[in-house]
Amino acid sequence: MKSTTKAPAPTVAANKKAPATKAADKSMTKERSTGASGLRDFFEDAIKDIYWAEKALTKAIPKMSKNATSEELEAALNDHLSVTEEHVQRLEQVFEMMEMKPEAKKCEAMEGLIKEGDSILEDTKAGPVRDAGIIAGCQKIEHYEIATYGTLVTYARILGEDDIVALLEQTLEEEKAADHTLTGIAVNSINLDASNESSNKNEKA
Repeated sequence: MKSTTKAPAPTVAANKKAPATKAADKSMTKERSTGASGLRDFFEDAIKDIYWAEKALTKAIPKMSKNATSEELEAALNDHLSVTEEHVQRLEQVFEMMEMKPEAKKCEAMEGLIKEGDSILEDTKAGPVRDAGIIAGCQKIEHYEIATYGTLVTYARILGEDDIVALLEQTLEEEKAADHTLTGIAVNSINLDASNESSNKNEKA
């Protein structure tokens, strides 16, 4: 006689396991496809990031300049605005050299620094104290840019992009020069004037 014994039906747990595994595999595949797969991807992403930052600064710097009371500080900011516009153009050259369309990716760090600068203008009155605050905010921005461009130069050199290295190094040196200029203005006049203004207010109080 033939056996009439049937194979046991699959359990509920077994039925649920396969779909869960497929979902997990799909998630891992998606993660691998959207993440940076190497240094070049990371480099390209960082270029998009700083491109957004430089373009945002072309709008933020005029606002700082307009609110500065020191003629020396105002002139320095206006000069750096012209240089920043050149930085945007230079990054567009980098995109072209990488055979990429210029694309800006929102830079959260720069957005935060610009907002901090706006709060300085809102919390101070026109005068040396505000000028000192503007310099402090601008130097935070410069230090971020110096760190970013320094890293990009290193990446470009490792990737063998010598022509891009030259462009990024030029921008890096200009950011360092801007930071040096701001330090000189602060040390030679504005910080002292801001201190005297605060002292006079305390004496009147």
